[in-house]
Parts: sequence; structure tokens; C-alpha cells
Amino acid sequence: MSKFKLTPPPLPHALLLVWLTLPAVGLVGNSFVRAQEGSAKPTVAAAQAAPPESSDLKSLFDGKSLEGWDGDPRLWSVRDGVIHGETTATEAANRNTFLIWRGGSTEDFELRLSFRCNATNNSAIQYRSQHITDKDAPNAWVLRGYQHELRNEVDFPNVSGFIYGEGLSGRGRICLVGEKAHMVDGKKVVTASLINQDAFRELFRLDDWNDVVIIAEGRHLRHYMNGRLILDFTDAEDLALSSGVLGLQLHAGKPMWAEFKNIRIAALPAR
Repeated sequence: MSKFKLTPPPLPHALLLVWLTLPAVGLVGNSFVRAQEGSAKPTVAAAQAAPPESSDLKSLFDGKSLEGWDGDPRLWSVRDGVIHGETTATEAANRNTFLIWRGGSTEDFELRLSFRCNATNNSAIQYRSQHITDKDAPNAWVLRGYQHELRNEVDFPNVSGFIYGEGLSGRGRICLVGEKAHMVDGKKVVTASLINQDAFRELFRLDDWNDVVIIAEGRHLRHYMNGRLILDFTDAEDLALSSGVLGLQLHAGKPMWAEFKNIRIAALPAR
């Protein structure tokens, strides 16, 4: 079988030298795409761009009240049209606590929201999770399940977007930002890199609102940040969570705050 060799298209010698000196910015089909001097930064490849919004998205937050949500009233409120969660030295969280959406269980879905938080502690979006209500629970709003980490940081690996197994014994950080991965025989296998440290630094908006998209279809989970795919993970059949509730986290420990707005969800056909 003949080997395919990647070469630039035939060009006159002088033009070829110019073409080769331009920075390569990606591979499209079987050819490198090179940026022209003075041109704008390359756009995200179509395969990594967030999909268009579903026409079936419904709002989970009315911008005025916490109707439909349940959480520690000491810590959660609505301020200036956004959900505001905050812990202080005097109003602390008794272990991790969540504002739980009471609209029912979710299975396959597209979730979109915007968030911002400070850097003293981390927050999260909890999904396909179980509400723990037994007598040993440290508070009335404990969730166990998949977690989309939220942080006001840009240094890998402690950034927004990785999947953490909240309360899932032994799972910890299930898939990191930048990884396309799946599980094989109980181990994570990374097959591609989606974004590197420098690109994430440019993508993430420190101290500002960032836009999140989570798409969960069967065992396949995708996280997008500000329009770009940052994580693509397929869980193992025996470990995957197929349904559960949604929640927003305040982490125990150092005082912190986190805010959320434009929270919308659409159910997707089961796979």
C-alpha cells in the first residue's frame, strides 16, 4: 500500500518559500492552512465549535427568584438578575452544598449557562446526579454524580471544565480539560488533545462571565467553553451515569462566591 505524503500544493519557487515561512495554524483535509501576515487569529475549526443552540431550550431561571430551585437559604439568593451563591466566615458551608433544580431528572440533554466566580475556592455544575438524603448526609443539599468544575484560574490542570466524580468513590478527576478520551478496561485512554495551556489562557475570561455548554448523550459527554470544545469523554458502560438531577455548587472551605445566569436546557433524544 502506498504511503500518503503531506506536501504543499505546487507553487513557483519564490512563492513556495513565502508559503513555507507563514505560520501553520491547522490541518484541513490533507493540507496545512497557514495564516497570512497581519491576518486575524484563526477561527475555531468547525469540529471544535459549539453546535448551534437547540430550538427546544427552556429557561430554568426567571431572573427574579429561586423558584424551581432548592438550596441553603443562608447561602443562595438572587442579586441584580443573577443567581448568587456565597459563603463567608460566619455563613459557611457545612461540607459541599448545592442549589438543586427541582424540575425533574435529566437524561440526555443540552445545557447552556454563563458563570463567574472568584479564585478563593471552586464552584461547579452538577449533572446526572443523585440527591443524598440519608441521615448521615452533612447537609440537606448533597449531590453525588458528574461535576463540571468551575474555577477562576487559567493554569492547567486546575481550570474550569474538567469532569470530577463528586462523591463517586475512587473516580476523582475523571477527564481533564483538553482531553478527548474514553474508558477501556477501567482505565482512561486519551486519543487526542483538544486545547493546550496557551489557547485556554486566551479562551477563558478571568474575573468575567464565561459561557458553558454541556452536551450529554448516552455515555458521551462534551464540555464547551466560550464556544470551543474543551473536553470530549465517553464513559465506561459499567460506570456511566445515565440520569439524575442538576445542581450548582458552593464548595466547603475558604469563603467564596459564584454567580450564574442564562440557564437553559433542552432534552435530547435518547441514544
